[in-house]
Amino acid sequence: MTKASDLFVACLEEEGVEYMFGVPGEENLDLLDSLSRSTSIKLILTRHEQGAGFMAATYGRHTGKTGVCLATLGPGATNFVTAAAYAQLGGMPILMVTGQKPIKKSKQGRFQILDVVDMMRPITKYTHQLASADNIPSRIREAFRLAEEEKPGATHLEFPEDVADEQTDSLPIKPSLARRPSAEPKAVRAAVEMLEKSRAPLLVLGAGANRKMTGRMLFQFVEKTGIPFLTTQLGKGVIDETHPKFVGCAALSAGDFVHKAVEAADVIVNIGHDVIEKPPFFMKNGGCPVIHVSTRSAEVDPVYFPQIEVIGDIANAIWQMKEDIVPKDWACSRMIAARQAEVAHTASLEEDARFPIFPPYLVKQVRKAMPNDGIICLDNGVYKIWFARNYPARQQNTVLLDNALATMGAGLPSAMASAMVYPDRKVMAICGDGGFMMNSQEMETAVRLGLNITVLILNDGSYGMIRWKQANMGFKDWGLTYGNPDFVKYAEAYGATGHRVESAEHLPELLAQCLAAKGVQLIDCPVDYVDNDRILNQEIKQLSAAL
Repeated sequence: MTKASDLFVACLEEEGVEYMFGVPGEENLDLLDSLSRSTSIKLILTRHEQGAGFMAATYGRHTGKTGVCLATLGPGATNFVTAAAYAQLGGMPILMVTGQKPIKKSKQGRFQILDVVDMMRPITKYTHQLASADNIPSRIREAFRLAEEEKPGATHLEFPEDVADEQTDSLPIKPSLARRPSAEPKAVRAAVEMLEKSRAPLLVLGAGANRKMTGRMLFQFVEKTGIPFLTTQLGKGVIDETHPKFVGCAALSAGDFVHKAVEAADVIVNIGHDVIEKPPFFMKNGGCPVIHVSTRSAEVDPVYFPQIEVIGDIANAIWQMKEDIVPKDWACSRMIAARQAEVAHTASLEEDARFPIFPPYLVKQVRKAMPNDGIICLDNGVYKIWFARNYPARQQNTVLLDNALATMGAGLPSAMASAMVYPDRKVMAICGDGGFMMNSQEMETAVRLGLNITVLILNDGSYGMIRWKQANMGFKDWGLTYGNPDFVKYAEAYGATGHRVESAEHLPELLAQCLAAKGVQLIDCPVDYVDNDRILNQEIKQLSAAL
């Protein structure tokens, strides 16, 4: 016979789990004791459950394997809610494990008890209370299966403390070998026929295309056909964005240079489309036809109703299309011209060495400082638009941003998990001052773990994204500014090294210094967002309209 908590850990080991991120509580002590004897799973003790959830989700995004995180009941479980939604919407596989009071005999009434399973149901793919030790292997296997199955997402198991103490003769279940269904050849043929008859086709690479094999197949498809491509924010880096056929990232919903490329297309191949992202284009009746290539059929919307759907493993579908298609001399000059105009406009801005730092200058200096395989992890703020538009991603998952839930507070934990998965690569968290402070306590965790990361704080003393929208809507500037601590001293209080940007010329020096250094390096960088509205809402739209 085996203790249930020992069996639980054995099942996680069978799934290949490396880390359990979290904040244990009284109701997890049996599981914690069992975990202490594991030779393959390391507990990553965080300072807040939300940080643990963000780290688990980022681990899942990088590896494709389920990231596991741990919390107790009640407030510990509720602190997982944002991370659950972050993973669920962003397509990142995680398993959240929460404790609970004894369910068969409780001496504490309803103290701290919430219906956590019901709370998790709308924001997970699967949630279940373990009521018997005998069912642990099947429920864990099911949670992992569903977390990793396309579209990946969040799962949850509640593990009551009396069940954790039970004895059982159940054994772990080995993961099965599973292959995703291949796209139906007739659908592939229909898609290829539409492309071969088109005049100016365009590829749109979305969140679901951001998989290693899919990226490889897409690169081969673009190389063979010469068809231009754009990305959504969650599709950045699927193909190297310095490729001559790259026409931009749809960081804005409309009116940008990239939308001129969309307007020039007579067929759009939308690959890995996910409705959680802001639409990169809007369909109209009688307008440009769309080929939907994804693991799931299209969710029909007033602005999205594709004419052909190729459903199945995306990499396989693109391979089939590549093998079948006969390339021709497509008329894509207008698309390339739109990209060239965007590059020229960006170049006209990024040498502006004002202080506080101007966002286009900031993006250029970060890109110059980061190696091709370096990873930047963006929190949520107006700077995300600048990086999405102006920072060419050279490889997949080297620009981690959240264009799904679009939560604040994930930048630092995401960078920490990235440094754990890829300890030999340069990793930078890029956070607004507001987003950084939401999970800044994880600086202690990063220092304790001995991680090598650079934390770049963009300091404007306000909630900049909302302030930009407030100005854009004609409201007075009110209610969105605050004070900040001395970030250099704050970093030093955690045992990190703090730096402050003193001038535009100082920024590249600091970036190079911090990326070359060991440990946790924090840079307090004052930024100037005064021209956001003029450039993003006025100048860009005027210039793109003139094309």
